[in-house]
Amino acid sequence: MRSFKTRKALAAAFSLSMGLALAGCGGMASNPSLESVHQPVVSRTNYTLDVASGPGGLSMPEARRLAGWFEAMDLRYGDRVAIDDPLNSSITLTSVEAVAGRFGMLVSGDAPVTPGAVNPGTVRIVVTRSSATVPGCPDWSAKSDATFKNGTSSNYGCASNANLAAMVADPEHLLKGANSTGRTVLMSGNKAIESYRDAKPTGQGGLKDNSTQGGK
Repeated sequence: MRSFKTRKALAAAFSLSMGLALAGCGGMASNPSLESVHQPVVSRTNYTLDVASGPGGLSMPEARRLAGWFEAMDLRYGDRVAIDDPLNSSITLTSVEAVAGRFGMLVSGDAPVTPGAVNPGTVRIVVTRSSATVPGCPDWSAKSDATFKNGTSSNYGCASNANLAAMVADPEHLLKGANSTGRTVLMSGNKAIESYRDAKPTGQGGLKDNSTQGGK
């Protein structure tokens, strides 16, 4: 039978070897929840264009210049258009709305703060474009995909959240969701179907009698 000192020495050696083995797992993730530490981050970028305005709003050349800028910006869903007008002219706002309406965009009078002052006789058009990214992904800094504390890996959630950030049509919806007007896509679709069904058939009035006599 081994002596007490021998058993004590073996136990100490075993504890030391386990400690060295666990030390190799240092740096592993220790997130005990199923909520990823890597979340989408939404950033905004403001693009500005100063256009001349007068008592009648935007002139035709300035309206064309604004339309060309919108086209060059590839204005699309998710962008926000605002006007910074020191005079708060409703005529100028209507002129800008007419141009933005060609691209299916609404115009807000509450423009974000941008560098520089708006010169007299001009208004500033601000296009705010948002983007979503997941910083720090992929994250393979951990030594293993699990921990002895029942935690998730350092890369947990990177794929799902990165795909979500890449696919969301309007990144602002990740922050506050979409504002509903009470009209759903289904309601709009039903209205189009009802209009199609209620329309009179094109041949309901019969064929038109056209005479070809007299060389006509």
